[in-house]
Amino acid sequence: MSTPQKTSGAQAGIMAVIGIAFMLGGVYASNAKSFESIEKPLAAQGIPLNLGITFATIGVFLILFKVIETFFILPLGEAIHNRTSDLERTFAEAESLRNEMASMRSEYERKLAETEADARAKIQAQISEAQQLRQTLMSEATEKADQLVARAQQEIQSEKAKVIVELRTSVVDLALSAAEKVIGENMNSDRNRKLVEDFINKVEVTK
Repeated sequence: MSTPQKTSGAQAGIMAVIGIAFMLGGVYASNAKSFESIEKPLAAQGIPLNLGITFATIGVFLILFKVIETFFILPLGEAIHNRTSDLERTFAEAESLRNEMASMRSEYERKLAETEADARAKIQAQISEAQQLRQTLMSEATEKADQLVARAQQEIQSEKAKVIVELRTSVVDLALSAAEKVIGENMNSDRNRKLVEDFINKVEVTK
């Protein structure tokens, strides 16, 4: 048996002995009316008191105190202690859970911010790429348009020169044919043709 248990047992034994002494003394005093000289004045003052029974009751209480402590006080204290421990553990778990939730919320907000930043960066990159593509397409379209215009101008100039040559040839032929009708001779010679062409050139320069 440990020292605290020995001490508790000794105290219980002492209290039991004292309790028995009080109980027996109280019963004896009550039967012998040993405290009658004290009880009568108190009864006259309206305080009915049987000291013998009182001492006997105290003795019974001292005897039963260990029983009350063992079956009521100690279990009640243990229950209170266990309940307090459960509450403290529950509060600690709740605080831990709250801290964990706060940490998870912070991590979620951080990841959300990173996702939004990444999304904005991707959108901006796509916009820049689209603008660059648009600029490239416009440059290519402008270049092709310029090439088409230049080619068209060349074709127009070539066609114009061709038409002018054909017109001059027709004019020379008409002039020589008219001269043949007037003169009555064949005027379609290289010399006459050159004379008409030189005349036409002088007329064009004058214009």
